[in-house]
Amino acid sequence: MSIKKNDIFKIEIKSMTTEGSGVGRIGEMAVFVPNSAIGDILDIKILKVKKNYAFGKIIDILTPSKDRIEADCANYMQCGGCTFRHISYEAELKLKQQRVLDSLQRIGGFKDIVIDEIVAAEHPDRYRNKAQIPVSRDLDGKLTLGFFAYHSHRIIDFSGCFLQPKIFENVINAFKDWEKEAKQKIYDESTNSPGIRHLYIRMGKATGEVMVCIVTTGEQIKKEDSLVKMLKDCVPNLKSVVINTNNKNTNVILGDKCRTIWGDGYITDELCGLKFKISPISFYQVNHEQTEKLYTLVANYAKPTKKDVVLDLYCGIGTIGLTLAKYVKELIGVEVEEQAVLNARENALINGINNAQFICADAAKAAKMLSERGERPSIVILDPPRKGCDLELIKTVKNISPEKVVYVSCDPATLARDLKEFCSIGYEIKKVTPVDMFPRTANVETIVLMSRVDK
Repeated sequence: MSIKKNDIFKIEIKSMTTEGSGVGRIGEMAVFVPNSAIGDILDIKILKVKKNYAFGKIIDILTPSKDRIEADCANYMQCGGCTFRHISYEAELKLKQQRVLDSLQRIGGFKDIVIDEIVAAEHPDRYRNKAQIPVSRDLDGKLTLGFFAYHSHRIIDFSGCFLQPKIFENVINAFKDWEKEAKQKIYDESTNSPGIRHLYIRMGKATGEVMVCIVTTGEQIKKEDSLVKMLKDCVPNLKSVVINTNNKNTNVILGDKCRTIWGDGYITDELCGLKFKISPISFYQVNHEQTEKLYTLVANYAKPTKKDVVLDLYCGIGTIGLTLAKYVKELIGVEVEEQAVLNARENALINGINNAQFICADAAKAAKMLSERGERPSIVILDPPRKGCDLELIKTVKNISPEKVVYVSCDPATLARDLKEFCSIGYEIKKVTPVDMFPRTANVETIVLMSRVDK
């Protein structure tokens, strides 16, 4: 069957991609349709045709899926922030559970694996404690703040988001009022011209403390005192206002240099009974409620005792490891980001934890160094970025030969790949549990317990 751009077809959605687009077929051709749901019967318009697949958009919903609901956000169809506002939360959880299982079977080759039921969120909205909001000007010179449209760098302008706390809207509005007064230059990525790039907001969910960070190509902005005053007037728990300098031509949001123009330069939060100090650059999980559930699972999986030495690789500001410290003989945390390591050491002091040390180094190199020093941690915690672990790190973990490895993953595909490697070097999978850390988006967290196979 010939398929061309702008053709109209009737199609039934049979499955979903990992990014949350529905998949139907026209003859032998797979067609990907955003904002659709399994069971939808649709009229679609073909937008792009490749050799073996095509992309389409919904023209009309002929028969809606039983999972479909009315989206409650005016920006949902344009904004790339949410993926699943058009289906029930129960249906979303099933998709995420299946995504983890499919990845383990298809990529990892674990045909008979059984995974636990996904840990759902009690509050699927307003859960994010961080917002990274790109700033630009439209063709008429008007300031726009929002999120990028799906698979683009076109900003959808808005003042609020159902995934973020309401207080963030106050920050956005204060920023807009200040910009009118300051007439600040705004960064243009097409020309790499100088100016403000992002409005970056963090909040301690338990403490309510708020940090506002202006990401700009320079080290100063106009009317800094005026910005601070406007923010203080509308954000009762404002704790810090920071300028972050990022003058590189890159998609990375934050630069390496921060300058505090008001407050302490950090916020604090409470997690699993501990206090944590968080700087602008520090990694900190965005969903407080689900993070506590996740870390409780880590402890239940690891079952540490006072005989155990725990190696927490990719430790960030020490959140996972420090929640385990009271149970173990020693905690060793490893993180490549220097500021995060400083925060981790401070967090240990704040909480009176004296059996923890933190090393600033690449995870693979630090693990190798510990192995060469003859240190043999009995439990290894892995919480890598989306790209997963590299082979050098996995081989080094093999040399350390811990009894247990607890792997926390934010990408089922790289998790499956890495688990296959671990199982080839003498480990077996004991438990797998998905955790919905990011409701209404296509992302899913997974925690896995592996144990060493003693031959």
